[in-house]
Amino acid sequence: MSNIFASLLATVVSIPVLALLLFYTLARFVTKSNRRSFHFAIDSSTIIFIISVHFLIIIIWQQSMLWIILTVLLGVATLMVIGNYLIKEEINVKRVFKGFWRVNFLLFFFSYFFLSIFGVMKRLYEAFV
Repeated sequence: MSNIFASLLATVVSIPVLALLLFYTLARFVTKSNRRSFHFAIDSSTIIFIISVHFLIIIIWQQSMLWIILTVLLGVATLMVIGNYLIKEEINVKRVFKGFWRVNFLLFFFSYFFLSIFGVMKRLYEAFV
């Protein structure tokens, strides 16, 4: 049983788009709403994309750069709080967190694909040189 769980977890971290599609499909089945299902899938898979980017960085450069990821997360949170305060002149924690989480989804979603392509190109270059 633990082997199945470990294999499933490794697959989800290796291919987070699969988790995104799985979350969307399950939510679509339950809610019958495209919009709510899409938002649920994004919110649920954000942490998986963050972890996937972390492991891709380890695979590509053989070192952990978790401190950079945490700094980026802190920077995005700071920008979201300042932006919300400048626009609304008050800080709505729920709205700030939702914006923070969704911005991180976009950031790490595109980072995942960029790092995947970069990693493949790096391995191909190393294989032929």
